[in-house]
Amino acid sequence: MLKRTGLVALALALITTAAASTAVVALSTQDAAAPHIATAVADSRRPAEDVARDGLRKPAEMLAFGEVQPGQRIADIRPEEGYFTRLFAPAIGETGRVYAFVPTRTATRETPLAEALAAAFPNVTPLSGALDAMTFPEPLDAVFMVQEYHDFHIPGFNTDVARMNRAVFDALKPGGVYVVIDHSGRAGTGATEVQTLHRIDGDFLKAEVEAAGFVFEAESDALRNPDDDRTINVFDEAIRGRTDQFVYRFRKPV
Repeated sequence: MLKRTGLVALALALITTAAASTAVVALSTQDAAAPHIATAVADSRRPAEDVARDGLRKPAEMLAFGEVQPGQRIADIRPEEGYFTRLFAPAIGETGRVYAFVPTRTATRETPLAEALAAAFPNVTPLSGALDAMTFPEPLDAVFMVQEYHDFHIPGFNTDVARMNRAVFDALKPGGVYVVIDHSGRAGTGATEVQTLHRIDGDFLKAEVEAAGFVFEAESDALRNPDDDRTINVFDEAIRGRTDQFVYRFRKPV
């Protein structure tokens, strides 16, 4: 009787786990066609060069995976020219707020870009400061870091990445999400190729973020490219724009 009870319990646990995984995938697929996301992708303020990159960057899938919803407070960390900021702003609508956070090291060049985004989108607020001490005027629903995390390991950024992740953790509401998209490095390389190839080992990054208190929740394979052997610089024309990328979602526990 005990053996049978144990088997039943195990079977129920496996069914529950499988159902939860399926629910995450189904939710992401459904949300990619949500009206607020479709509106953001079709927004007329997006420049032609952004739209031309959509086939490779899959904006609808990324916003759905990040659970972007109207009315949210989102931080876009180092938005640079603003590809994702220009998607977040119309997706969250007039009642939402996007904080375009520019690191101190790149502020001279990138703060004017963030200010231009704020001029085009009234719900965008530019901020600047040290990555490992960043704060925001209000609790956030989501923090996005797209193709930037690896850079913050480069000595020139003078950033304590562990403290940076903790600053993100502290900025989020309980239950908020931290979405990291980056160029995949080879397994076991850690952060050793962040400057030479601009790549980082996904498992290494995952462990760093989890150490700040986050729970790794889901991964999307939408930006995976098995033809990228991950041995060349991401700016090399042979692979530029088509790198193998991981897309991770971490959650701050409630």
